[in-house]
Amino acid sequence: MEAVFRTDRGKVRQHNEDNGGIYTNKDGILAVVADGMGGHRAGDVASSMAISYLKEAWSNAEGIHLPEDAERWLEEHINEVNKRIFTHAETHSECQGMGTTVVAAVCTERFSTIANIGDSRCYIYNENGFKQITEDHSLVNELVRSGQISREDAEHHPRKNVLLRAVGTEATVKMDISTIVFEEGDCLLLCSDGLSNKVNESELGKVIEQSGSIEMKADALIEKANENGGEDNITLLLIQYNHVRESG
Repeated sequence: MEAVFRTDRGKVRQHNEDNGGIYTNKDGILAVVADGMGGHRAGDVASSMAISYLKEAWSNAEGIHLPEDAERWLEEHINEVNKRIFTHAETHSECQGMGTTVVAAVCTERFSTIANIGDSRCYIYNENGFKQITEDHSLVNELVRSGQISREDAEHHPRKNVLLRAVGTEATVKMDISTIVFEEGDCLLLCSDGLSNKVNESELGKVIEQSGSIEMKADALIEKANENGGEDNITLLLIQYNHVRESG
């Protein structure tokens, strides 16, 4: 498996409140993107708390052999992150109301288990094409799901940034967790809304499908988001399954 992480402040924001990384242990890869909210001195605190805790927990994790193991691990540790951020916000007035999105994938050579809270996304590129596999926990997505507005209306809705769920804003949090088969040639894209709001799904797919290294693709995606305005921080991860089985 190959993996690459990129984050960029964008062209407008003074600070980068996004965070993320790729962490490896003997069982596989943990990939995480977190988009902090609550303004500078709060949003970046929330996202960095999430990433540093998950990074350390993954370095000590063992026995992640089945999808159920990965699902249990993600649920337990993201709940712990939620508790830590919520407690920190309660006891530090400058951090009141802070939170973060989280999209995380545990990738082994047989499966990928994905957890998400908020509007950071995970997409997959495989033999069936390129598609989003997480649901945004946002007001606008709820309006689309209930048929009140169209997907096209959602693109430019004035309340597009309103989240219904985030890590650390409430004492408990509900996350979505799913497992997919991860096969040779497949590619996962995890990203903050600084990418998905600026580059539409078909454009994302075109970049992922083209030949070239995943580093080149990651750089091309950052460049596209900045070309299209770059109003937000842009963070992404690409994980490609390149395992070649030996014949004979």
